[in-house]
Amino acid sequence: MTPNSPSAPSRRSFLASTAVAAAAVGGGLPLLTACGGSGSSGGSNNEGTTTGKDLKSVLPAYVPSDVVQPDLPSSNGSAIGFTTALPAAELAVSVPKKLGKGGKLTVMAPLWGTSPGRGNPYWKAMNEAVGVDVTWQNQDGNTYGQKLGAVLASSSVPDVVVVPGWELGGKIPSAVNNKFADLGPYLSGDRVKDYPNLAAIPTGAWQRAVFGGKLRGLPMPASVIPNITPFYRADLFKEKGYEAPTTAKEFFDLAKDITSARNKVWGCGDMTWAAYGFFGVLPEKPYYWSLVDGKLVNRYETDAFLEALEWSRSLYSAGVVHPDVKAEQGDVGNLFASGQVWMYNADISDWYGRTVVQRSDHPDFAMAAMDYFAHDGGKPVLYAGQPSIIWAFVSKDASKEKILDTLALANYTAAPYGTKEQRLKAYGIEGTHHTLKGGTLSKTERGNNEVFATYEYIASPQQFFAHPDHPDVVKGMIGWQQRQGAHVRKPLFHGMQVQEPNRFADLNSQFEDLEKDIVRGRKKVSDMQQAVADWRSRGGDKLRDWYRDLLEKTGGPTS
Repeated sequence: MTPNSPSAPSRRSFLASTAVAAAAVGGGLPLLTACGGSGSSGGSNNEGTTTGKDLKSVLPAYVPSDVVQPDLPSSNGSAIGFTTALPAAELAVSVPKKLGKGGKLTVMAPLWGTSPGRGNPYWKAMNEAVGVDVTWQNQDGNTYGQKLGAVLASSSVPDVVVVPGWELGGKIPSAVNNKFADLGPYLSGDRVKDYPNLAAIPTGAWQRAVFGGKLRGLPMPASVIPNITPFYRADLFKEKGYEAPTTAKEFFDLAKDITSARNKVWGCGDMTWAAYGFFGVLPEKPYYWSLVDGKLVNRYETDAFLEALEWSRSLYSAGVVHPDVKAEQGDVGNLFASGQVWMYNADISDWYGRTVVQRSDHPDFAMAAMDYFAHDGGKPVLYAGQPSIIWAFVSKDASKEKILDTLALANYTAAPYGTKEQRLKAYGIEGTHHTLKGGTLSKTERGNNEVFATYEYIASPQQFFAHPDHPDVVKGMIGWQQRQGAHVRKPLFHGMQVQEPNRFADLNSQFEDLEKDIVRGRKKVSDMQQAVADWRSRGGDKLRDWYRDLLEKTGGPTS
């Protein structure tokens, strides 16, 4: 179950929503490991990153899976795609031998929905298939950070704990280093080959699972392609003879032409996230630095950042943004689906989610994704995303038997699409939780109530899109990623699990709300310039020095 998506969600709630949506179809993407220097960097084992020989010694070997061949292969870092669903008897098998030894595990993970309760047939079937008896300690995903902090501060930590990347603030990174086991003795190098599905997880995802110099996390891979997707109503565009815009001015003019408040139609929703792509804005921390004439420049100090805010602000000023979006109420995706908004940006998973709901009543409904463009035309500059964003950790007090059972569970949950293991994990028991008719997989009411994204967080395969009921959407998603992938570049420190010193934990906290206020006209762009000046004096320049030292120790920009 995916949490509701507000018109202007916070980055944390958006990341959570994205993670749940991604969990419905799989993990991340294969990408190159960042090149580094000769060792660990930073002031302590709780700061800096791990690179070079130290990193190579802890990373698992990469052995691509050949169990299933996708209908649409990866290109330019895209996901792989599947447009068909095979009968159960024709599914591949990626775990021929049950690896679990029958032990018991307690797992704490976020859940957006109502827990089905212990003893339900889905969990029973998974326990039997894996050979591990899992007791889930699911927590409300919307307040997960509060519970996570409390648990990690206590002396009682579950056997396995899921930690989303957006919760890596405050004392959480330090707790990760101190509370969780080193999995290197079981997974580093060729040891991972005992778990073929884990060996097929891309190296970049494992790299961000290294905390304090040790391989501590089991990763949920994420995409190198920006997940923020600028959507438009392809059916309505075709009806009016519109073409997708290719410059910021074309977008603005088109939004004005579409807007008719009297007819309750507006050109767009808030486009700030897409604007960062149109204007080539650097990513968020820890990848928010660029090297300009030998000096580190932060995302917030760049002209591109201010220009993106100013352009987004101009859309509000022109009245082409739906008033509910300006008021930060309702769901912009629903406004888009109803035709009140013709362009908006969201996670790429919205493509399928909106389509499947709308086509049940409106078979001609069609949405598409416009390609990113440089604001003044031409090729955009897009920055690669983080290779993994969620990890499962094993308590440092766990016995060897519990660690082995956790790895058995992870190897099962990391099975690729098109396998019996993935079918059970994602859809439950055929006839009870799902049906397969005419090549279309459909969850039953019981399936919707019991088969939630829980096991996905233990470990996942490389990202894939699989929607046999709407193959046109799969082709659209893969094609869009492939085209955008041609413009993706790696930022400084890409792929590294950088842990900033705790003294800088709240340094950037004011920027998100200020960005919202500026684009909605409640503040001025000059207020951001003042905030950046304050940021420098409050610790931004010291943070720059810390990153400069890190850059020197890691050997320069990633390759």
